[in-house]
Amino acid sequence: MARRGEVLALIQAGGQGGRMDVLTRERAKPALPFGGVHRLIDFALSGLVHADLTDVWVSLEYQVTSIDDYLSGGRPWSLDRNRGGFRRMVPQTGTGPATESGFAHGNGDLLLRMSADLEAFGASTLVVCSADHVFNMDLAPVIDAHITDGRVATVLTSEVTKKEAADNVVVLSRRDGTITAVEHKPSRPSSGTVATEVFIYDLAALLTTLRDLRAELVGDQEGDDSGLGDFGEHLLPRLVTTGKTVAVPMTGYWRDVGQPGLYLQAHRDLLAGRVDVFDHAARPVISHWPDRPAARVRHGGVLADSLLSPGCDVAGDVIGSVLGPGVVVEKGAVVRDSVLMDDCVVRSGAEVCTAVLDERCVVLGGARIGEATTARIARDEHVTLVGRDSSVGGVVPAGARLEPGTSTKRGRADG
Repeated sequence: MARRGEVLALIQAGGQGGRMDVLTRERAKPALPFGGVHRLIDFALSGLVHADLTDVWVSLEYQVTSIDDYLSGGRPWSLDRNRGGFRRMVPQTGTGPATESGFAHGNGDLLLRMSADLEAFGASTLVVCSADHVFNMDLAPVIDAHITDGRVATVLTSEVTKKEAADNVVVLSRRDGTITAVEHKPSRPSSGTVATEVFIYDLAALLTTLRDLRAELVGDQEGDDSGLGDFGEHLLPRLVTTGKTVAVPMTGYWRDVGQPGLYLQAHRDLLAGRVDVFDHAARPVISHWPDRPAARVRHGGVLADSLLSPGCDVAGDVIGSVLGPGVVVEKGAVVRDSVLMDDCVVRSGAEVCTAVLDERCVVLGGARIGEATTARIARDEHVTLVGRDSSVGGVVPAGARLEPGTSTKRGRADG
C-alpha cells in the first residue's frame, strides 16, 4: 500500500454546472445537497479518505465562496493537517504559459493548468474524481492494482442505457479490461459502458501526454485555450494508444446527477432502496453535519416513502420526497415526488409535485408548483426548479425555471 506522498488525490469541483440551471446560479455544483444532509462533494471526499489518501486537493473555479464554509479546510474529513492533507486550488494568473493559468476549458485542460503544481508535489500516482457523482466504492484495492500492474491509467466504469451513454464517454475494452477505444458523447454509442470520471494516472506519463497534446493542439486555438477540452476528447484517447489503460467496473450504485432529471431520479432511487452508498458501515459518507434538532412529524401529518432531515417540522402530507434541514410543511400542504432544500416552507393549502426547491423558498397558501408525471424516469422537462429565496404563489407549471429571489403572488409563473 503506497499512500502518503506517493499518491495524490484531486477532486475536480470547478465546473460551472450550467445544466442545473437556477440551482447553480449562486452555488458551486458540488455543494448541491443529496439525500437531505449530504453534499455531492461528500462522495468523492469520503471515497478518497477511506482509501487512506492523506493528500487531497480540491480544484474550485466558480462560486468558490458558496462551498468554502462547507469544506472547512477539510476538517470534517480529518484532512486538516500541518503537513499535507487538504489543499484548495483556485485559478491563478501570471504563473506560466497562458495555457497554464486562468480558468480551465474542460477537465482535461484543467490537469494541464495544474501540471506545474502536480509535478512539484512529486507523487508518482494521481487519483482524479469528479464532484457531481453519487457513489461509494472501496478505491484502495483499485489504486494498489494500478500501481502493481504499472498501468498508465485506470478508468472506473459503470453500465448505463445507451441513451444515457450518449451524454457520457463510452469505454470499449477487451475481456482483460484493456481499453481499446473511447467515444466522446457519441450520437450512436457502441455500448452502455461509460467512464465514471474516477481515474488513476501514472503522473509522469500523464504530464508528458498533456504537454505533448498542448504542443499539437494549441496552434489551432485562440487565447489561453490549450484545445485539450474534456478528458474524453484528446487525453484519454491518447493514453489508450499506450496499451496500458485499463477499465475497472465500479461496484455498487453510481449516477451522474448533473442534470435536473438525473438529480431527481437519483433521489427516487434512494427512496426506492436502489442506492447502496449509505449502506457501508466501514465506509460512511462523511459530511459537514448540520447543527439542528431532531425532525418532528405533528399529529395528522402524513409521511410516506420519504426522508426527513434534522430540524424538519411536518404537519401536512409528504409522499415520495426528500426534505432538507429545517423544512416546514404546514397542515393542509402536500409535497410529492420532490426535493426541498434547507429551510423551505410550504404553507397550508399549497401543493408541490415533481419539483426541486432551493434553500429558503416559501410556497404560499394555495400555490401549485409542478405537475405529476407518469414517466418511469424523470426527465429535465418534467422537473420544476425554483431558485433559492423565492416566494411563490399561483401556478408554476411542470418544467418551469424560477430564478433565485423570484416573487410571485398569483397567476401563472412560466419561468
